Formats: sequence, structure tokens, C-alpha cells
Amino acid sequence: MTQPHPGLPENPYNPHAWIIGEPVIGPGTWIGAFTVIDGSGGLTIGSGCDISCGVQIYTHSSARRCVSGRAYPQVDRAPVTIGDRVFIGANATIMMGVTIGDGVVIGAGAVVTKDVPAGTVVAGVPARPVAAVEVDGTDVRFTPLAAHS
Repeated sequence: MTQPHPGLPENPYNPHAWIIGEPVIGPGTWIGAFTVIDGSGGLTIGSGCDISCGVQIYTHSSARRCVSGRAYPQVDRAPVTIGDRVFIGANATIMMGVTIGDGVVIGAGAVVTKDVPAGTVVAGVPARPVAAVEVDGTDVRFTPLAAHS
């Protein structure tokens, strides 16, 4: 049998996604095409999440090893935890060691370098809180943080 996409390990989410390591992914989570899901340093993704096309989630960094000419011998690793019902917009990047709470929205193209509390919308590079997520039954609002002051 010919593999449809040589070089990409098979996964149950999307044939165009690259999933490495052994991430724990909750039920009902959708992963879009052209994503990099790095579970090599420990990755937990909750249930009911949507991970849009082009998202990159990293649990490792070889920066210290590289710039030291390999004198720094290891690849640094730190786990990433993503809560339930998290939406990650297209081409966002999640860096190692980050915890993202439940019900978070990460804007397209954002680079998440710090923890994100539950019920927060973050956007930008680096990602910063811009709104609160408010869910009341079927009514969902993204209230700008300026409105809370």
C-alpha cells in the first residue's frame, strides 16, 4: 500500500499534520492541515479543541545547543498543556512550557510565549490578552478588556 503523504507519520486527525512524540489529545478535538504538533517534551490537548491550519505547537528548543556550537549538549524540553474547548487560529505558534486554560481563543498568527488564563482571547506577537470570552448558553461574546476597566 502506498502511503498518501510519504514522510509524514500517520495519525488519526489529519493526513497533512505532522504529529511527533506521544501527545494526549482529548475527544472531539479537530486538527487542521499543515500543523506541527510536537509532543516530544510532553503535550496534553483537552477535549473539543479546534487547532486551525498551520498551527505549530512546540515542546522543545535547540536554541542553546545551536548557539553554543553544541557545547550545551541537550535539547531543552518543557510540556505544553492546552485546556478544553480552546480555539487556536490559523498559523498561531505555541511555545514550550506554556499552559493554556479552558475556553481560550488564540488569534490567527499569535505567538504564545506565556500562560493564558481560562476564558481569555489573546492576539499578537507576542500574544497578549485582548478580550474576555463570555458564554451564556448559545450567546458567546468576546468583550474587549478595555470594557472591563
